[in-house]
Amino acid sequence: MTEVRDELVKKRYATERRFRFYGAAALTLTALFLAVLLIDVIIKGIPAFHETSVEIDVKVDPADVDTANLPGGNYDKMIKTAFRAEFPEVTGRANQKALTALLSSGGADELRRMVIADPSIIGKTVTVPVLLGADADMFLKGQLTDQTIAPGKATLHVARLEGEEGFVLTGDTTGEEAEKQLGLATGEVVRFQGGAVRVTGVQNGYLKADPVLPPDPSFTTGNFDAGTWDIITFSVPEANRRINDNQALWLDKLKQEGRIENNFSWRFFESGDSREPELAGIRGALVGSLLTVLVALSLALPLGIAAAVYLEEFAPKNKWTDLIEVNINNLAAVPSIIFGLLGLAVFLNFFGLPRSAPVVGGLVLALLVLPTIIIASRAALKAVPPSITEAALGVGASKQQAVFQHVLPLALPGIMTGTILGLARAFGETAPLLMIGMVAFIADVPQGFTSAATVLPVQVFLWSDLPEIAFKSKTAAAIIVLLVVLFALNAVAIYLRKRFERRW
Repeated sequence: MTEVRDELVKKRYATERRFRFYGAAALTLTALFLAVLLIDVIIKGIPAFHETSVEIDVKVDPADVDTANLPGGNYDKMIKTAFRAEFPEVTGRANQKALTALLSSGGADELRRMVIADPSIIGKTVTVPVLLGADADMFLKGQLTDQTIAPGKATLHVARLEGEEGFVLTGDTTGEEAEKQLGLATGEVVRFQGGAVRVTGVQNGYLKADPVLPPDPSFTTGNFDAGTWDIITFSVPEANRRINDNQALWLDKLKQEGRIENNFSWRFFESGDSREPELAGIRGALVGSLLTVLVALSLALPLGIAAAVYLEEFAPKNKWTDLIEVNINNLAAVPSIIFGLLGLAVFLNFFGLPRSAPVVGGLVLALLVLPTIIIASRAALKAVPPSITEAALGVGASKQQAVFQHVLPLALPGIMTGTILGLARAFGETAPLLMIGMVAFIADVPQGFTSAATVLPVQVFLWSDLPEIAFKSKTAAAIIVLLVVLFALNAVAIYLRKRFERRW
């Protein structure tokens, strides 16, 4: 009998250990998945918090600036003219267009701000930090291709081909031996003083190369000692990336001259949405989110608390109140898009409120979080011991005085915790707002509750659907900001609960 009992005890302990192991494994696996997700988002989003610019010496030509209308000056022309002057060897319409394509379409904004702030610089030459375009920015951050620059380890002989465009490269030997001696392979770029060429293969016993940055027309032959020329290798072929070899070498030249700056992108927080990735920001979405949540809070909080107080303290217990309670609990579990459909049918189609406005979004989100606030508020009111109410009534207080002067103040910490968690859910909602038109492209920052606006979760949705690679980093950065806001709201809820919670 004792052996049977011991065997049963062993089985029970073994079952308990297995249960604990399964629980710990589930928690570990969940934490691992969450960590991988957060790390992936952070790695992809960090580059969006920095922007690259190039310092250009620009002459503020009085012919292009009207002193009576400083914002309307032709600053873009001045920027492009000065930038082309940095590369006098770049000729031809196509090459010059490729050169200025490295700059952002908003690159002249800084010069415009400088002239408006200090008109005395008109006619002078000033150094202006000009924002680079998204493709150049991603290349310098290593997001388009990996670039390897290695110094040549042998003597290089370069000669221009007679009667055709191209060059031949040799070392102390020719043919395939020259290819081995120089350490070159087809597709690699060779940069030497005055130009750069791309190796295309072996022809007639020599290494054949096509010009990337053509040397001076007077150049015919040249000898370059080991260490005075470079081998540049790109991990992604030129045909598969948005930056060609010429543009990559121009950027590399600017970087070697110390003209490239990498600064924190305040523009990301100060600008609204844009079709250009380097100019796009989240300010409009953040302001829209705050206005929308403010409307939702101003409606849902007083209505939710009032409903909870009435149902918990004053409403008679009958089938009608039971029906109301069941429906409130059911509404808390209704998919959020249903509230969006309700807002579309009632607020937009019936009442004719403005589409894509924070006031409509706030009304929809107020309906969404109202059941949550009512349920949390009722739970907080229930947590207050009945003896508080009985003591107040015992000293002559009315039922209303007992509730509003004694019970409700003690329940406020729990009510505020539930409210903040409800607002955190509302802040991260997307589906109901899509139904009321807050999915439109809004470049301007909303100025009021009836202005066209979008919210941060919808902005993430919009950017994630765009084909430009640069918007992928912007999407991850916006997700990071959204997570920070949600974590902060949850932290406030936890603090309020710990700070004001009372144990009865």
